[in-house]
Amino acid sequence: MNSVAIGIFDGVHQGHQKILAEAAKHGPVTALTFHPHPTSVFAPERTPPFLVSLEDRIELLEANGASEVVVIEFTKEFAAKSPAEFIQQVLVETLKATHVTVGSNFTFGFKASGNLETLKNSGAGFGVSSVDLAEDRGSAISSTRIRSLVMDGDIERANELLTRPFFLRGPVVHGEKRGREIGYPTANIGLAEHATIPADGIYAGWLQVGEHRWKSAISIGTNPTFPGVRGRQVEAYAIGESGLDLYDQEAKLEFNFRLRDTLKFDSLDALLVQMKADCSEAITLLN
Repeated sequence: MNSVAIGIFDGVHQGHQKILAEAAKHGPVTALTFHPHPTSVFAPERTPPFLVSLEDRIELLEANGASEVVVIEFTKEFAAKSPAEFIQQVLVETLKATHVTVGSNFTFGFKASGNLETLKNSGAGFGVSSVDLAEDRGSAISSTRIRSLVMDGDIERANELLTRPFFLRGPVVHGEKRGREIGYPTANIGLAEHATIPADGIYAGWLQVGEHRWKSAISIGTNPTFPGVRGRQVEAYAIGESGLDLYDQEAKLEFNFRLRDTLKFDSLDALLVQMKADCSEAITLLN
């Protein structure tokens, strides 16, 4: 028995989890996914930001019931396969599928000419299940919708649809060290190209490096209180910690709550008062 669930699965959100759960009714699940995103092949300028890296996608698929994850490199040559070639070469010969589960809007093959009915009528010898798009408050749960929520700063809603906290992952890089000078040393996170970045603002979450995990106040933005040209940065203050040396280590930054917008303060003292209040609120929420 080999039950195959097919999708891009960016974020492995509620809707994706329903596909995996349906597939699990028909045997051990092989999750079939594709990388890079098809849009990046045909219209690179419109490549959507990703909710999770490929490595995290694989980990989340396994955490949600996949016994195996198969990643197919998406190329123009692969996209040129007819639906019949995809079914025979990938599903029958390579994966030896006994059952296939997809979302009800699934398309595949050259110019997306294959769909659910193509699978059902293929005569390839495997069963087929489809899962309707999961809905929340009247709208479909999709990776696109969750990206928009994250980029709008609506972290709590995004987390509901993901069923977990949204997170970023990247190396701790050198910043301006201004936080250290004012008593709030931060870990600046280097981010991958096309990562989905929450809206500018202050968030409560968790900073994790290796086995260590700290409640954190997270800032995204350009820090307008201090003069000078400064690019957008993502930085986390591990609340109450002052002597951490995290440079060049990989950090995971979880976003649990949005505290406020980024503000420009008239003085350093006013900023420090607000930062103390932010940390206090973050601790209360995270507890």
